[in-house]
Amino acid sequence: MNMLKRTLITVAGGMSLMLMSIAQADEWPELLAVQQQWAVVNYTLAEKERDKAFDELIAKAESLTQAQPQRAEGWIWLGISQSSAAGAKGGLDALGLAKQAKASLEKAISLDEKALSGSALTSLGVLYHKLPGWPVSFGSDKKAEKLLKQALEMNPKGIDPNYFYGEFLFDDGKYTKAKEYLLLAQQAEPRANRALADSSRQKEIEMLLTKVEKKLSR
Repeated sequence: MNMLKRTLITVAGGMSLMLMSIAQADEWPELLAVQQQWAVVNYTLAEKERDKAFDELIAKAESLTQAQPQRAEGWIWLGISQSSAAGAKGGLDALGLAKQAKASLEKAISLDEKALSGSALTSLGVLYHKLPGWPVSFGSDKKAEKLLKQALEMNPKGIDPNYFYGEFLFDDGKYTKAKEYLLLAQQAEPRANRALADSSRQKEIEMLLTKVEKKLSR
């Protein structure tokens, strides 16, 4: 289950960086608070402290979906919080939380797949890519690629959809194509109020580009 835990942490980290617009933040400050609390928990807390903190975050995200059940943004952040908690917990609990995250993201897509620039599509695509397949879990690279491509159509210059599709291509051994998308991700415009998110993602891009270059130089 250690490998499962590591992959879920990657999923959670990826999904955490989905950005809502300034207008949406002003309209729904509670959602912005959940988003910002996630960054604090994920990037600043010690691993042993994250378990409880993510449980508290899930409770707050659930309150968003209860307050406005027809808004996709709340369901997106509930899915993000559930995936993050899965990464913190690991083991069989992680599998259950991953399934809950999948359901939350599917709910978001059914309400508005374009919400937060298609971030539910990216998030669900990452889940399908990172998780093991049947009989352990629901992972599927075929479904992952379809969702990641849909997300790119909605947000072709976004840092996250380009990064995660680049990562998908890298894992599939398509290094030249992976580099293309990673460079696009690297050139993405900075996002308002997301300095920590952007700097963390750029570090991940740099690390993956280094791996890509090593593969291409062989």
